Amino acid sequence: MNASGIITPASQASVSESNRSRILKHLYHNGVSSRAQIAKALGLTPAAITKITARLIEAGVIEETGDFEGEKNRRSIGLNLDTARFHTIGIKFARSLVQIGVFDLCGNTLSLESLPTVYDNTINDTIAIIHDRITGLLDDDPSIVAIGMAVPGPYLRKVGRTAVVSSMQGWRKINFINEFSHAFRVPVFIEQDARAGALAHYLFDPAVHADDNIAYYLVGEGVGLGVIDNGRLINGAIGAATEIGHISIDVNGRPCDCGNYGCLERYCSTPAIHDMLISNGTVVPEAADMTHTDAVRALFDKANAGNDAARDMVRQIARYVGYGCVTIFNGFNPEHIIIGDIVAEAGPYFLREVRKTVAERAIPELNDTTSITLSTLPTDATVCGAAAVAVTQFLECPSVFFDVA
Repeated sequence: MNASGIITPASQASVSESNRSRILKHLYHNGVSSRAQIAKALGLTPAAITKITARLIEAGVIEETGDFEGEKNRRSIGLNLDTARFHTIGIKFARSLVQIGVFDLCGNTLSLESLPTVYDNTINDTIAIIHDRITGLLDDDPSIVAIGMAVPGPYLRKVGRTAVVSSMQGWRKINFINEFSHAFRVPVFIEQDARAGALAHYLFDPAVHADDNIAYYLVGEGVGLGVIDNGRLINGAIGAATEIGHISIDVNGRPCDCGNYGCLERYCSTPAIHDMLISNGTVVPEAADMTHTDAVRALFDKANAGNDAARDMVRQIARYVGYGCVTIFNGFNPEHIIIGDIVAEAGPYFLREVRKTVAERAIPELNDTTSITLSTLPTDATVCGAAAVAVTQFLECPSVFFDVA
């Protein structure tokens, strides 16, 4: 619509795309529906629904499912978005760990693999492997319609690279847009890792509702946060919002690669925990010869087996994670905080200590109205979150994937 209020061809196309997206989202969240049910739910005319769904059926995006019982016991023809029919690739970049999975539109895992451990001097080799793996997956599966990538933050979305990658700065040299955006036959979408995790819970977690405000608190090789407020991700001006890992919890504390001191990430990420284990030398004596992930999991195994020194260390880690939760309370006031990634594997004892710290430090009204849980998704929220990034684009912009104009 121009300044005179006249609908132009460009604005008409935008309205049409918006309506196509709304129909796909309705079918995605509600399952088989009649044209009349969709029209009522979306406030569109039956004629508009008939026209739009005809184009979506012609393009193969949705299908008719035959008669079913609609309102007032009337027989109606159902429409369905077959979520098993279309597949996406999700790729998680987490400093030393890269995972590649194939998922359907509901986040069900069809395949998942972890690449060899990444080191600063093998990043380029890893990039080459990713190209080969994706090409092979696309050749083997014509149902794949998009690729999502989840990368460490702060991710500068317009530039295509990560501003800071604590403990492995070599990743800063990779421009993900230049490297991947036009490399394959299907579109590629890139998102900060914690925001991808938030999308995974928003789309795939049955405990989360579409109108919920959620915060996904990633505590793994890095510490990040993704916040969905009223159905939308909080991104910031250049994509660097919600970077809780670089909020200082001790202005005179440990130096961080970002230039700040006492960043949360320096106290409860897996590299930080690994350093603690090596310095301690007794809880996991073999820690120096292990990867960050393996060392941290060894600590959690000992804590869950009742080792007092290990439990003390987990309690200390939980307190730091709890400080982050209090900051999330005060900064974003979500309904739910979902803690995920490797540190969340510490389990119920860890969660109790997190909640204890929060109860001591949070405003009571916020503490009483905000749930804190561990992620229960069957696949790591960041790698299936990468797929969720692709699914979100599939639902938002169907004309990118199909000729439905």
